[in-house]
Amino acid sequence: MFIDQVTIEVKAGKGGDGMVAFRREKYVPMGGPAGGDGGRGGSIVFEVDEGLRTLMDFRYSKHFRAESGEKGMIKGMHGHGAPDKRVQVPEGTTIKDAETGAVIADLVHKGDYAVVAKGGRGGRGNIRFASPKNPAPEISENGEPGVERKIQLELKVLADVGLVGFPSVGKSTLLSVVTSAKPKIADYHFTTLSPNLGMVRLDNNRDFVIADLPGLIEGASVGVGLGIQFLRHIERTRVILHLVDMNPEEGRDPFDDYLKINKELENYDPELLERPQLIVASKMDMPGAAEQLETFKKQLAEDSTVEETPRVFSTSSITREGLQTLMNVAGDLLEETPMFPTLNMKEQEAQQKIYDFEKEQEKSAPDFVINRDEDLTWVLSGEKLERLYQMTNMDREESLMRFARQLRGMGVDDALRERGAKSGDIVRIDKFSFEFVE
Repeated sequence: MFIDQVTIEVKAGKGGDGMVAFRREKYVPMGGPAGGDGGRGGSIVFEVDEGLRTLMDFRYSKHFRAESGEKGMIKGMHGHGAPDKRVQVPEGTTIKDAETGAVIADLVHKGDYAVVAKGGRGGRGNIRFASPKNPAPEISENGEPGVERKIQLELKVLADVGLVGFPSVGKSTLLSVVTSAKPKIADYHFTTLSPNLGMVRLDNNRDFVIADLPGLIEGASVGVGLGIQFLRHIERTRVILHLVDMNPEEGRDPFDDYLKINKELENYDPELLERPQLIVASKMDMPGAAEQLETFKKQLAEDSTVEETPRVFSTSSITREGLQTLMNVAGDLLEETPMFPTLNMKEQEAQQKIYDFEKEQEKSAPDFVINRDEDLTWVLSGEKLERLYQMTNMDREESLMRFARQLRGMGVDDALRERGAKSGDIVRIDKFSFEFVE
């Protein structure tokens, strides 16, 4: 089964907790603090695996978690960092944030990788809090939580040449003849329900990958038929072979079919029409096909919408007429045609510009938000405040006092007074509650 789009959840590992410990060696009086830092939590890293062709593995495994870092140890020893969780994806995988739609990474080639969820840093041990004023602190930090997010994986097949056209125009048959691929072939529409890839080897030691893409129909770009589901797979191709059926018995107008398919490509991404496109007149072994082709060429020459009339190749997959010439020309075009940016690449560039602006917005965002429940409990929230709470060791009195000073420094006490909080009111952060004292 060909799976090319899935949504999964990833969670990076939490950093290890820092430790409170003291040196107790026989000949070291007043040894001081010796609690080490916790280790870094494991990150979630996606990397390309050349052996994969679909996202099938993610259909049954949708949750990926990295390990937490090791806790700090005595004698100032740091905990071990957790290994990163490495997840293999096929070449051509785009990773997006499922909630915002922002492109995180585009993994196209061997060796490409991306950190999609960063592991939390380890909490500091009490050796980090020693000072002349407090030479023996009983303070340590909990590890920082790892990033947790929902992401969408989208696969776009990596092919140099893409075959497009209406259903049953002979794309799969052509692929089976010029390569060793064995796609499903039948004489009814929509036989091809997933992209098929094959390798074309030319006489002069050149080769390229060609893809048979599921048949398009009018309205595909807005979801009709197989719709946009497979239009994305043509984004990475550098040369397009546009197959047009010349069999008169089909009762179709080849020129009208040609215009409709190009319209769907334009609706999806106008820049697709800027790529080299060769017109492949298929099924030329059928009676009356030659006359159809002559009519088609005349209509093409009279078409005022194109600056330069595309080249037309007369072919038959049954007799193999014209196929070698077609493949050689496609190979020549590939050598002079660079990679084109995909829609995701363009989105990524645009989002990168927006990202800096969003970063400024994050800087100006409030450190905390105050709300009040129906039971009159004051509720504190906010990313910075909640992260500070999660990294505070609530089992240590000194850590609690430090947390109280940090809240005061952030302006929480003054803000609560302004909202009308009085001594004895209950304040809650997540699951932790305490009494407000004037």
